[in-house]
Amino acid sequence: MGVETISKINRLLSSQPAGVVLQSNWLAANGYSHSLQQRYRDSRWLESIGQGAMIRAGDRVGYEGAVYALQEQTGFSIHPGGKTALAYLGKAHYLEMKVKNVSLFGSLGERLPVWFANYGWGVDISCHQTSFLPVGIGLTSIEVRNFSIRISGAVRAMMECIYLARTNLDLVECYDLMEGLNNVRPDHVQTLLEQCQSVKVKRLFLYLAEKAEHSWLRTVDLSQIDLGKGKRSLIKGGVFIDKYQITVPEDLENRD
Repeated sequence: MGVETISKINRLLSSQPAGVVLQSNWLAANGYSHSLQQRYRDSRWLESIGQGAMIRAGDRVGYEGAVYALQEQTGFSIHPGGKTALAYLGKAHYLEMKVKNVSLFGSLGERLPVWFANYGWGVDISCHQTSFLPVGIGLTSIEVRNFSIRISGAVRAMMECIYLARTNLDLVECYDLMEGLNNVRPDHVQTLLEQCQSVKVKRLFLYLAEKAEHSWLRTVDLSQIDLGKGKRSLIKGGVFIDKYQITVPEDLENRD
């Protein structure tokens, strides 16, 4: 392999953090042709983890390194959210957080590439395509090894948990998680509630925050939040909460 070719791979590896995926199309767009990529694989500088994706030879890459690639190389909004994000933020430490299940959220039409979906990351990954919250708001950055990725901030992550809730147990767990949100910024809550398109999420979020007696709720201006009209039955049976026009599990309403 020529000196220039070696110099080029060295520049690539020095410019990209260890532990991340390198996508073939992104490499090609940045001057590393597909034939050159093949030479790097043949020379064991890079190794394939599926069609269209590579890592440094011998590197250990977690799913976070794949999320980094989607965010930084593809421009996707896909990010860890829900309970996964709350665990990163230290808001779900009392739950089972030797993470076995990872929840990713992205915009409608943003699908995980085949290489991402098929690779063995050591965790079960679900990716939810939603539009109930706008792209880009309510996110924060965290450091993973020697690179950073964007994940949901606490308020957005809580809303994502509520969005996914389907059973009585899910809703009770949402309350347990809400109890940990005692130091969020009221302006973040206000913005996300105003921008949220799900009446169910907004009503239940406010109900859970009130039940948890969070002081920040007192500064939220409900007159600026569209809570829709009519009743919403989240479950069959249960207890009707007149203030928010929702039916919640009896176990949840009776929770201290």
